[in-house]
Amino acid sequence: MTVETKLEQLGLTLPAVPAPVAAYVPGAADGTLVFTSGQLPTENGVLRKGKLGEDMTVEEGYEAARIAALNCLAVVKSLAGSLDRVERVVKVVGFVNCTPDFEAQPKVINGASELLGQVFGDAGLHARSAVGVSSLPLGACCEEELSVRLTP
Repeated sequence: MTVETKLEQLGLTLPAVPAPVAAYVPGAADGTLVFTSGQLPTENGVLRKGKLGEDMTVEEGYEAARIAALNCLAVVKSLAGSLDRVERVVKVVGFVNCTPDFEAQPKVINGASELLGQVFGDAGLHARSAVGVSSLPLGACCEEELSVRLTP
């Protein structure tokens, strides 16, 4: 089964690659490694904004993290040609816009990690960081980076 078919079965569609909001490219490939730039939770032109622990629930953050992960996968596909070339998800870095006392960053970024596991199985298991920050570009509630290894 192809990765695209798996996404369809999960009721998910890859978006177009999000346009950069500053002076960078959406991702870069170096041999069999692909690194995405930080991707925001934008879906159908709508950015999920907010601060966890203030005006967003963990569940809303989790869903936003899934959306940001899909945007990362769109970047990977644009560089790899096909998500079927993903041999392994190596690392996810997640930033969560949150209040100083918010401590559930890992639960928010689980939205991305669990999606990658559903899509890639064992190849979706990865190292990860989930970091709380005081703000993110455009008021986004989260931002994610993805590093993957491709088949040659």
